[in-house]
Amino acid sequence: MALQALAPAKINLFLHVGAPGVDGYHPLCSLMVFADVGDRVGVYASDGLELQVGGPFGRALAAEADNLVLRAARAIIARGRGPMRPVGLTLEKRLPVAAGLGGGSSDAGAALRLLREALGVPLDDAGLEAVAAELGADGPACLWGRPVLAEGRGERLTAAPVLPVLDAVLVNPGVPVSTPAVFRALDASGAFSDVTPPPMPEAFERVEEVAAWLSVLRNDLQAPAVAQAPQIADVLACLEDERETLLARMSGSGATCFALCAGDYEAESLAERIEALRPEWWVRRCRLGGPWD
Repeated sequence: MALQALAPAKINLFLHVGAPGVDGYHPLCSLMVFADVGDRVGVYASDGLELQVGGPFGRALAAEADNLVLRAARAIIARGRGPMRPVGLTLEKRLPVAAGLGGGSSDAGAALRLLREALGVPLDDAGLEAVAAELGADGPACLWGRPVLAEGRGERLTAAPVLPVLDAVLVNPGVPVSTPAVFRALDASGAFSDVTPPPMPEAFERVEEVAAWLSVLRNDLQAPAVAQAPQIADVLACLEDERETLLARMSGSGATCFALCAGDYEAESLAERIEALRPEWWVRRCRLGGPWD
């Protein structure tokens, strides 16, 4: 019964955040795409529900008694009919933790897809999306790993414009960033945006068009995240100074940043140079779009 799936990194190409409502939640508008790099989630026959965590960033989760993968497993098992054969899960944590890459939500999404198949749970796609939404605002988007425009708290999804495959480089300076702290800093600044979706074409043909369009948009969490972790500014300055970079921006609440490049050769060259300049940083050359697995 052993099954595996990629849990791709989520990238916010832009992220506009509005003032919080009476419930304390911030409305947002974001174009989300997914990378062909990420964690790996697996399902196997077991004597009982358990999670084995490994990978280069697995130690960062070692102290957690519970996480989104186990919560996803319990949620979908509860929707099964009759006795469920026991399963275990594996999580190979290849992405940095607290990095603005939606790792936890993507891991949970991969677990939901795998467990529905492995256990024969009678849930259609809409039902699976409802379970993912219970686990967090990014849950429905990260379930399928397809480019989407997200609104509301992140749960209202519409199809993204048709995009070319975007060759890119991801860089994380090795510092975790607290999402609640970033939002508190944003609230203190009062620098909120209109979250109406920006005008956009139905399709982009070239990455240069995408970069030019994104250049007039923003990630509203970037400035408050830099205030929490100045190393993010170092990453952005390094990327912006390189000839291959068409656009550099932070993803999510940080600290991972991305650089869009004209093609595979440029992205590979940029990644190799950044790795040589800053060997302590996490650097990955990737493609953005999705789904990949």
